[in-house]
Amino acid sequence: MNRRLRISRGSHPPVTAIYPGSFDPLTNGHLDLIRRSSGMFDKLVVAVLNNESKQPLFSVAERQDMLRDAMSGMPNVEVGTFSGLLVHYAKERGARVILRGIRAISDYEFELQMTHMNRRLEPGIETVFLMANEAYSFVSSRLVKEVFRLGGDVTGLVPPQVEQRLRQRIRGEGL
Repeated sequence: MNRRLRISRGSHPPVTAIYPGSFDPLTNGHLDLIRRSSGMFDKLVVAVLNNESKQPLFSVAERQDMLRDAMSGMPNVEVGTFSGLLVHYAKERGARVILRGIRAISDYEFELQMTHMNRRLEPGIETVFLMANEAYSFVSSRLVKEVFRLGGDVTGLVPPQVEQRLRQRIRGEGL
């Protein structure tokens, strides 16, 4: 018997979920949510936000590569990219669920506003919240970049291949 929670069952149509984010860089907190949610949905699309107004450390293509590397062995997970409204992308992909991670109460307050706006724009798309694993509840991409830039150790906070890319990009090692 499969003990993993599965959102779709029986004769219901398959459920596709979108897990959006900047993933700049991918953290072990992101990866934990991806692993846990991949067992809940028939298909999970990890969607990298292409936001021209921000100045990311890594390009969209680099972030997609890091995600693909880290997600090997997860056959129902794929990487995508979007710009503009998330609900429009979700509708294009046939997704009925938007997946969001919650680390703290402050995340919930922001996510609640976004959920209500998304529901207003596309009532057929639901948002599902997953609580962050307590080991990663303090980890954010922004904090990882800041700590790394200042010479701190991020081992265990990001996958090894992401730490290597951080070294190459920020400290110029291995170029």
